[in-house]
Order: sequence, then C-alpha cells, then structure tokens
Amino acid sequence: MQDNATEVTAAGIARLAGVGRAAVSNWRRRHADFPKPVGGTETSPSFALAEVEAWLRKQGKLAEVPLRERVWQQLAGHPEGPLTALVHTGCALLLIHERPTVWLDASAGSDARLAAMLPGALEKVLTPRVGGVRGRRGAGVGGASASAGAGASGRAGAGAAAGAGGGVNAAFGRAGVNGVFEQAGVNGPSNPPAVNAGSAPTAVNSGSAATGVNPGPTASGVNSGSAAAGVNSGSAVAGVNSDPVVPGVNPESTAPGVNSTPTAPAVNSSPAAPTVNTPPTVHNDSSVHNAPPTHGESTVLNASAVHNRSTVHRTVPGTPAAIADSPSTPTTPGAPTPPQTTPTIPTASLTPTTPTTPPTPALTTPTGPQLLPSVPLLRGAAELAAEIGARQTFEFLLGRHLDANPRQYTLTPAELAGLMADLAGPARTVLDPACGTGALLRAVDPRPGQELYAQDSAPELAALSALRLALHSRATVRAAVGDTLRADAHPGLQADAVLCHPPFNERNWGHDELAYDPRWEYGFPARTESELAWVQHALARLTDGGTAVLLMPPAAASRRSGRRIRADLLRRGALRAVVALPVGAAPPYNIPLHLWVLRRPDRTPAAPEVLLVDTGRFAGETRGGPDWEAVREAVLDAWRAFAREGRLAERPGLARSVPVIELLDDDVDLAPARHLPPAAVADGAEQLTRVRERLGETLRLTADLTPPPADPAPAARWTLTTVGELARGGALVMRTGGNGGHARVPVLTDHDVLAGTAPSGALPESEEEAVLTEPGDVVVPVLGGGAVARVIDGATGGAALGRNLVLLRPDRTALDPWFLAGFLRGTANNRQASSYASTATRLDVRRLHLPRLPLEEQRRYGARFRALDEFERALRHASRLGEQLVRGMYDGLTDGTVAPD
Repeated sequence: MQDNATEVTAAGIARLAGVGRAAVSNWRRRHADFPKPVGGTETSPSFALAEVEAWLRKQGKLAEVPLRERVWQQLAGHPEGPLTALVHTGCALLLIHERPTVWLDASAGSDARLAAMLPGALEKVLTPRVGGVRGRRGAGVGGASASAGAGASGRAGAGAAAGAGGGVNAAFGRAGVNGVFEQAGVNGPSNPPAVNAGSAPTAVNSGSAATGVNPGPTASGVNSGSAAAGVNSGSAVAGVNSDPVVPGVNPESTAPGVNSTPTAPAVNSSPAAPTVNTPPTVHNDSSVHNAPPTHGESTVLNASAVHNRSTVHRTVPGTPAAIADSPSTPTTPGAPTPPQTTPTIPTASLTPTTPTTPPTPALTTPTGPQLLPSVPLLRGAAELAAEIGARQTFEFLLGRHLDANPRQYTLTPAELAGLMADLAGPARTVLDPACGTGALLRAVDPRPGQELYAQDSAPELAALSALRLALHSRATVRAAVGDTLRADAHPGLQADAVLCHPPFNERNWGHDELAYDPRWEYGFPARTESELAWVQHALARLTDGGTAVLLMPPAAASRRSGRRIRADLLRRGALRAVVALPVGAAPPYNIPLHLWVLRRPDRTPAAPEVLLVDTGRFAGETRGGPDWEAVREAVLDAWRAFAREGRLAERPGLARSVPVIELLDDDVDLAPARHLPPAAVADGAEQLTRVRERLGETLRLTADLTPPPADPAPAARWTLTTVGELARGGALVMRTGGNGGHARVPVLTDHDVLAGTAPSGALPESEEEAVLTEPGDVVVPVLGGGAVARVIDGATGGAALGRNLVLLRPDRTALDPWFLAGFLRGTANNRQASSYASTATRLDVRRLHLPRLPLEEQRRYGARFRALDEFERALRHASRLGEQLVRGMYDGLTDGTVAPD
C-alpha cells in the first residue's frame, strides 16, 4: 500500500528514475500533467511519492520503484521526520525478528487494526530485549538498567510517586498504578470510587494541574482539582488528604497521616505497603529528582546540583514537580519513624553521583495514533525484511540516513570501533556512556549472558542504538537518555569494560555543579578538561581490573591544565597505554587522535610502566583513510605483549613501554611521538641512493614519453552527441558508486582518480551490491571542477566504485574507451556541463559532449589519448620520487645520518 502522505524531493525523483536533477526540472516545464508540489519551499519543492510513481510509470520512465528506494523515500518523507520513522521502523523490525507470527497476524488486517495491535505486541518484545515497558500514554518506556524500582515500584498495589523518567507502570510492564494497558490498578474494578477508575483512566495525578497523591475519600480522582499543588505542598495550598483543619499531608507530627481515615479505605493502606512519600530527608527544588528506587526509602536531592540538559529528565505530566521541606510522620503500621528535624547540609555537598529518579528510558512504546502514519512504511520495511532480513533492513535505512546527513552526526568508523573493542578484550557487561549510534557496542564480541549498557544525551540516538543493538545480538540492552556526567543512568554499574567516544572540547560539561562528585577520584577536572571528566567517569563504572578504552583528542595528553590528573592516573596505575592513531582515523580527520587504555587498579604494580604506541606511519596518502590492517596488527601485537609481561621491548618509531617516573615531570606529556625513538635509519643513505636511481629512470622515461610537437589543423566541425544520449541508446552503461556491498574489496575513491593512485578507500558494509570496476571502464569524478577521466586497467579492475564517482561502461563495438575518456577531459566540455553551488562545483556527466566518429577514427584519437595518459603518469611518479628524495635528504642531514659532502 502506497502512503499518500509520503513526500519526495526533485533529487529523490531523479534517483527513482535514474536521471539527473536537470531532467526532473525539464519534465516539470514540459509536461502539464507533472505532479504539483505538495510541500517544501519554492526553491526546493516536494511532491507526493504516490503521484510521482504513477506519473513516471504512465510516461514509461519507470517500470516499478525498487523496493529499497520506495521504503527509503517513505522514511525520508515521513510527516514526523526520518528519526521518528526510523524508531517506529526499528520497533517493527525487532517484532518481526523476534515474533514473526505476531507481525503476520497483526498486519493481515487494515492499517487501523495494525496500528491498534502493535503497541501491545511491541511491549512484549521491548520488555525482555531493551527493558522497555508501556509508558502512560507513551510517556515513559524503560530502556535503561531499570529494575522493579523504576517508577511506581512497579507492582500491584504499589504507591504512587512515580518517577519522572519511568512513568506509571515503569517497571517492566508489571501491574502498577492503573496496571498494564491502563487497566484498573489500585482500588480496581471492585471499588467504584477508585483512583482513576473512570472510563478513560490515564495515570496517578491525572488532573491538568494536579500533582499530588491520595485525595480524600470523596474525591473522584487523585488530586483532580486545579488547586492541588503536590505532595507536602505547604500550608498555603490544599494538599493531599487536606481538610479545613489540616492544611497539608503530615505537616507536623500530630497531623493525621496519609490514608489515616478509618472509615474510608485509602490507596496503599495495607500493612505491607509503605506510606507514600516518607523519605527522612527531603531537599526541595522545582526540578528535583523525586522518585526513590525503593518506595519511601531514599533521600531526594535538590536539583541545584543536577542541572540536567533540556533533554534529560523532563517533568512528566502527572508526576510530582516539587516536594516541600516538611518531614512526614507515617501512620502505616510497621513503617519506620523518620527523624523530626532535617539536618542542614550545604548545597554543594549534595551533588549526586546517581540520579534519584529512574533514568529517562531510551525507547517509548509508540501508541496506536502515533504509529498510524507509519503503517505504510512498516509494511514496506517488513516486505524488505522478508528479502534481506530484519537486521540488514534496519542497517540499510540507518546507514542511508547517516549518509544523507553527514554533518549532523559524529560517527566512529567501524574499523576503529573494532580496534577499541579488541583492546578492551572479552567482557560480559559493557558500557558506552556516550553511545551515539551504537557503533562501539556493536563491535563487542558476543558472549553468553552479555549485557550492553548505553546512554546518550540525544534521545533519538539512544533509541536508535537500543534498537540497533537488540537487532544485532542476543545481549540484553539497557539504554537510557541523559547527560551522563550530570545524570548518570547506570550509577551502580560495575562493568567489565567501558568503550567511549566522548564529545571533545566541551565547556558546559558540569564543572560548576559537579565540584564535589566522588567520581573525581584522580582530581577535579578543569573547565577545559571535559575529556578527563569522561576518563574518570569510565573508571568509576569499572569493576576492579576492568578495562576502559576512550578515543581522545591529542591535546588531552599534553594540556597543562590536566597535568595533575594525568600524573595521578600514572602514579596509581590506572592509565596503561596511549596509542596515537594516524591522521584520518576518525573525525575530526585532520588531526591524529589518541586511544587511552585504562584499567581500574585492583593493586598497584611494583614497577609501573605505560605503553606508548605511535601508528602515524600508517596514515593513508589519500582520503581513503589509514591502513587499518597495519594499524590493528601493530597496536594489538604491542598491547598483548605489554599486557603479558608488564613491559615491552623498544620498537623504534612504533612502540615502547616507559617507566612512569620518566613521565612525571612538570608537563606530564603523554604524546607518544615525544617519547619514542625515531625509526631505525641505518640504511638511510642506501635507501636515498635507491630513490635517486629510480627518479633518474623515471625522468628518462618521461623524456621518451614527451608528446611530439603539435601539428596545426583547421577547426573540426563534428556532429556532437552527449553521454546521456549514448546511455539511452545503449552505447554505454552509467553507474554511480557509494555502496560497500558484502565483500570487503578495495574502493576506488574520487581522490584516487584525481591523483592517479591505486584504490585506497573503504566503504561500510551494506546490503546494496557494490559497483565493481572492469578493465576498459571510464570513471569520472563529479565534484571538484577538475577535467579528469580515468580508464580502468587490469591492476585497478575489481575495485568497488566509491562515492562521487560515475562509471561509464562503453560498448566496445560502438565506443573506444580511450576516445571516450579523452574527449570527456576537454576543459570547455567540462565547463558547459558543470553547475556551481556555494562551495563546490558539480559535474553533470550526462551533459558532456563527444563527436560522432567511426570506430576506426575513434581508435586513432584513443591511441593519442593513451600516450598522453602514460606521460602524465610518469610525471606524477617522478614528482612523488622527487618529494621522497628531498624529504629524505633533509631528514638525513638534520639527524646526522647523511654527510653534508
């Protein structure tokens, strides 16, 4: 079923039809029946996908929209945005993956029936896999390490005071207040005047402005009056169980307690149920974390020391927004008697290491009305999952979204994630406190009974990570939303391993609020040292002997403001290794990032040493990134040898273990390059001699390949055609690159084509087949404005086509490849086929011209173009050898290995 609400842009139409955007503009001008815009802007309109598909099919320009493309366009054009669509799709794919028969039964009926049945079915899948539960009207679905303590104690008859993060029924879907699926909970169907017992019960504290708990027996709902301000709200506002004589709930020791009327059975009046809101010490603030993990037994801290971000622990409608500073006297038999006075504690000392409310869950079970607009997308995703699998479908859609929005996300490359997971070693419990899209946890080797904990301040990323990990492995996933440093969702966790790619250079990380946080075991980080705060958070969440691996900016190893913390990490044996990665390993790609390997000390080593590794030599010469195989082998070999012996024999230019005492100077500089000896240069002079000989041979070859003098000729008047016309006529095939496919093969990048080098790139694995090059293909870069075309030879054939490249595969009986490539390189030809944006030039390959010539004449031109290509390659090779010789001479003269005469 096609979704009429799904919209597609002109670029999407071009992708559907396999044409350029200029063709779509021409169709709009030339065809009066072309679909009218339904949204977007005047300069970038959007069209209804169903209308576009019908029009393309009517015009014979499209036989059928590919399933992958249709699903992607439905997701990209979702009325609630692609992130909401991805979450809905991920939930449905997890249901398909876990309980396919349930999906088949639900999807057999109408869209409305499917939307109505999905929430209940999803809850049964989300609960065991990601800790998800049904929130009150979708307000709180547990995805963190929540247990029965999250929310309203989670079980039948439990008191109110549900936490803002967990919502009613927040403990794994067990019957709490109002039960699961909003059924009667406390004072259920057998007691008509029950709490929220109306036909449309929503939650405890359901009044529009009511936040208190437990009204008098004559109240029709819990605090349904607009004047009810909250539990213990003070004498100025009528509170819970208030009457004209008693101004609030338990304002003093002689006031009647909650549910104290003997003639009216009240909420939570059984002897086994503790009294609502009986913490002995309560410090009030308007945004206080107010839900104890064990009902009635925790101290509620003031929010002045928490300062959550706007996305963290927002007040959920129907939960208490404030708790006053008055002690309460319990009247329930067996309840402990709290102290009558509240001790004075400085505000700064109350800075929590753990939130007193349950963490905001990563996933919210969507309601039927929320899912209804997504039903066509979910049906399409299910159809695609039947072809390629549920996990592969989600990876395809998520990868497509990340590729379409590269500036919105800071991604961790898969190769780097795998290296970090290998450094951490096998682990049963793993934490990523800044999970992003879940790449690091996804790289962890699976183990029986494994638990993966994640947290991110961006709600959409936390939700996508939870779904991605649940689809990827059988591990239990506990994901939560929140600012990790200010509101840690996993405060009691002792993980075997912590993997983290934290945000860099954050000034607003909580320096002022967290001054007395016990996590700063190695020193209070400066405002400019947010990365050292993440380091100490990781150590605090490790079990003794556990390993943490963090990606760090190189400045963190040498900034003076962090030298005291670095020194203490070294003295106590917490910092075990610093690995300098090559340039281009991860964003930002222009600096060599570091990996810090830490272990929570279970004992202090007798002669502590630190491993320093520098893999800068493995940086790629092109934008394809470093030689990951070489990096991985060098780092893991050095680390494993160091872990076994506690020290490592010196490997010049690559690695060595350094005694801690050598690093404890005024700077405590941990940059590996400053402590490693240079690579062995014993044969430096001989190597330079060989380079000079090769340069001489290349220069002689270049002289032989120099083109003969150009003979003048009258201007030719050819009949021209375009690449687009040749493609439509079948004389050549056009393909665009960008997909990694299943096989790990070298990738030819646009930089490789421009520089004339071998394939050097890499693409993430995808379900779409990669475009593999063949000898005789012509490859053209579409960005950068350069007049370049490369004919694929035997050495390059078989490489995958990278992004921003167009492949032309000519019919050899009609087109000569060298003739085609030569004419495509004409400067005037490229200028007329290029369009200009604000920061880049883009080439429309379809508009490139070439003359209509007989095949024999084409081959004459092709031979000359081929000779020019060989001359160009020789010049480039000579240039590289010359640069190598000059750099080697400078280095040899300055380090004394080459004599000046």
